[in-house]
Amino acid sequence: MPIYEYQCEECDERFEVFVRSSAQQAAPTCPKCGSGKVKKAISLFGVGGTGARSPSGASCETGST
Repeated sequence: MPIYEYQCEECDERFEVFVRSSAQQAAPTCPKCGSGKVKKAISLFGVGGTGARSPSGASCETGST
């Protein structure tokens, strides 16, 4: 069940909408000002990294060390 991020074009409020099913795809409104002028925002959560190891040296790789 995805969570979509939106940004209001009237007041610049960023908010999330939890979507339980694809049938529930009604146009969201801003919870701060009530405007229907919203656009999907780019989520920073889904941005990939460089593949570099963390400072602690931990990684998600499998195999012997």
